[in-house]
Amino acid sequence: MNETDFIWVNGKMIKWQDATTHVLTHSLHYGSGVFEGIRCYDTNNGPAVFRLKEHIKRFFASAELIYLKIPFTEEQILEAVKEIVRKNKLKECYIRPIAYYGYGKMGLDTTGAKVDVVVAAWPWGAYLGEEGLEKGIRAKISSYCRPHPKSVPIHAKVTGVYVNSTLAKMEALRTGFEEAVMLDYEGNVAECSGENIFIIKEGVLITPPLDLCLAGITRDSIITIARKKGIKVVEQVITRDDLLSAEECFITGTAAELTPVREIDNKKIGTGTAGKITAQIQEEYKKIIHGTSAKFLNWLEFV
Repeated sequence: MNETDFIWVNGKMIKWQDATTHVLTHSLHYGSGVFEGIRCYDTNNGPAVFRLKEHIKRFFASAELIYLKIPFTEEQILEAVKEIVRKNKLKECYIRPIAYYGYGKMGLDTTGAKVDVVVAAWPWGAYLGEEGLEKGIRAKISSYCRPHPKSVPIHAKVTGVYVNSTLAKMEALRTGFEEAVMLDYEGNVAECSGENIFIIKEGVLITPPLDLCLAGITRDSIITIARKKGIKVVEQVITRDDLLSAEECFITGTAAELTPVREIDNKKIGTGTAGKITAQIQEEYKKIIHGTSAKFLNWLEFV
């Protein structure tokens, strides 16, 4: 990965190489941490973090769902994000806040365990490749399904839960695909390993409802952009057949941004390229995140 100079750790800026942790750190063993993925983009008015307030709000909401108390305020973490971008002199970057139970206690009981909070930032290009952003990616329907919502809090970005995503992602890569589409416990489309998913049928943009997937901030942005453009958006259950018969398909996430899907399970989606509606929304999204559109300027937090 592309290292930078500093990482914010528990309120202090320290050198990247010094940001280490003990091998008996609680969350390393039990996956009991929460995190966020945030992007900062270069604009004509300097670096700007996309929807920072919403990301920090979700960060704290995730922590609450696993009974983890972050020892900082939302405003302090928001400022830490902007500070890490400035300190590392970054114009565009990926930002990772994480809170977890640190060293000092072992066992499943987290009562009294120390909570560590870290904010790091580094340059990271297109998650699924520049070619994927332009031409679309190939995905497979994973043999791994999303956990039942009563087994883990599916609306929290919990570190340990992401082993489910890792398994699906690696299965896809090992079989020649770039991404995995994951079904829910009833066999309906939920999301991808690290992204929300959309399909287009008869000009209507369709995405699974929030009781089946993570409340993605990019997902919310795309829905808002589409509706502003006069595109009908419906949140409803998507079956495997719906997915494979879609006219267009794309996935969204902070890392993946808006990436078209051209093929699923070796079946071409639509024309096998980024569809017309997908391209329209993607172009508008690009303008917004880089500050070249007058729309949704309130989504940009300048550092």
